[in-house]
Amino acid sequence: MKITNVEYFRLDMPLAIPYTIAYETVSKTTNIILKLSTNKGITGWGCAAPDKEVTGETPEDVIHHIENVVTGLIKGQTPFQIARITHQLKQLCPHASSTLAMVDIALYDLMARKAKLPLYQLIGGYRNEIPTSITLGILPLKNTLEQTHYYLKKGFSIIKLKGGLDLEEDIEKILKMREKYGNDFKLRFDANQGYSPAESIAFITQTKSAAIEILEQPTKQRKEEQLGEVTQNIDVPVMADESIKTLKDAFRLASGNLIDMVNIKIMKVGGILESQHINSVAKAAGMEVMVGCIDECALGISAGLHFALSRPNIEYADLDGHLDLLDDPFSNLFDLKNGVLYPSKNAGLGLVKL
Repeated sequence: MKITNVEYFRLDMPLAIPYTIAYETVSKTTNIILKLSTNKGITGWGCAAPDKEVTGETPEDVIHHIENVVTGLIKGQTPFQIARITHQLKQLCPHASSTLAMVDIALYDLMARKAKLPLYQLIGGYRNEIPTSITLGILPLKNTLEQTHYYLKKGFSIIKLKGGLDLEEDIEKILKMREKYGNDFKLRFDANQGYSPAESIAFITQTKSAAIEILEQPTKQRKEEQLGEVTQNIDVPVMADESIKTLKDAFRLASGNLIDMVNIKIMKVGGILESQHINSVAKAAGMEVMVGCIDECALGISAGLHFALSRPNIEYADLDGHLDLLDDPFSNLFDLKNGVLYPSKNAGLGLVKL
């Protein structure tokens, strides 16, 4: 089977409700969708979610790579040499992780469609479902409590609260959430690099009664020793997100005992193949893994879901990036029921037609 045609289109999608995290406010997102056609009539679909802060790319960068590098590299090639193609692409497009992810996802989708299997079954098939957290951006206390109530009523059992701008406000929100809605849901906190080590430790100390499950990226990504200081001084697992963008990052943090957990985002690390390598490092270090996302349409979220279902040490998911996107053309790729994600029984990523 050979790749005979490479097509793409751009998705500009506003968010129904803009959200704020420690370093930015987001009101819209752009995804680039890749379609690979073959001489056997099988197609594969991939998604790039470029983000200057996370992936180092703009949408225009991704389009430039497709037109000037990707098409020439893969047209006429067999889609099953994923390691070779992605290795070559990484040399030609360094610092372009969502471009790499887009191509990688489309190749895996093609392979699974050829095998007539849902992708997660082809790459491991450990689980058939996984609960996802729902993320609350930085809001006033009243709105935070209203959003918590709304999502708990919708059946979600895991809330992830964003913070990092104001320590005292973050503590108050956490304690009020527990006071008002009890302990029958899991509570995670993501500071998005907004805290110092002292603030991180104070946050966990003062919210001990709230039983926070995970503290995500409390300190600056370029000051890894600070992550280690927090990890060594609290009894809540510390998870790296922005600090892990490559396999070398994962090895360095794990071997230095600087973290307890890893958040793998396919767009951030450059695809499913690289995600598997990072997951192996985490497994060797005895670490559990969360599969996260950025602002991705349902196609990108589906790729994250299939990867999350493939390995035993991937016990956590934060795959809600599509829920507030308007004008997302992808649907029916998976089911979300009471906060639990279920993959489609269709082959590949689950797309039947667009």
